[in-house]
Amino acid sequence: MPEVDSQLDADTKLFYLNAMHVLDESGVDYLVGGAYSLAHLADVVRHTKDFDVFVRKGDELHALGALQNWGCRTELTFPHWLGKAYQRDSDAFVDVIFGSGNGLCPVDDDWFEHAVRGRVFDRDALLVPAEEVIWTKAFIQERERFDGADIAHVIWSQADTIDWERLLRRFRGHEQVLLAHLLLFTYIYPGERRKVPLRIVERLYEKVRSQPPATEKICQGTFISREQYLMDLRDRGYVDARIEPRGPMAANEVLQWTAAIGNIK
Repeated sequence: MPEVDSQLDADTKLFYLNAMHVLDESGVDYLVGGAYSLAHLADVVRHTKDFDVFVRKGDELHALGALQNWGCRTELTFPHWLGKAYQRDSDAFVDVIFGSGNGLCPVDDDWFEHAVRGRVFDRDALLVPAEEVIWTKAFIQERERFDGADIAHVIWSQADTIDWERLLRRFRGHEQVLLAHLLLFTYIYPGERRKVPLRIVERLYEKVRSQPPATEKICQGTFISREQYLMDLRDRGYVDARIEPRGPMAANEVLQWTAAIGNIK
């Protein structure tokens, strides 16, 4: 795997390595994701100061508790998908991820059943599968961040091993999002169209074509951007598709996730 950690200082690298050991000892199953899974799957090297581990939804408090007992300062940053464990007297931290900001991608058994074996910090590790990398990144379409290039690079590298049927199941109810990324791939790499099975594109298109219009004024744009479609909710009378019972999130989760927008700019 390309050396994602080449720019990390020794103390930070040791912190991440020890955090993995703590999770191993705690008995919490986890997968390494982020820059490390992307480097393994697509040879894309991105140097970051955070370290992403994915745990099953329901295991987040166990994982954070183990890291806290080890000496980290921890927080359940967003109770519907993300916690953090900070190294004392340092800006290094571990992201403990158990879902996605839009509520659509909980970490479940499938992540672990199809995990990829690789190496991180010169030790064996289980990495997030290609299908889940595509699934989670497909919905990240903010003004300041669009993960479509990562998806294109994963498809370019892993097309022959992607479980396309499983990927279709992941996007059930959101077929347009996957179709858009697959069509974009054929635009980016016009000579590599064979990497995307035509039968998959045709099935997605037929599914989209046969969907009846919604019977209510609903906006699903909030699934792909937590900010850019707020005007539609506020000024145009649309209903937020994320909120129960239409979607997977409680109203207070959406409010907290929206309120944090200003903190990351």
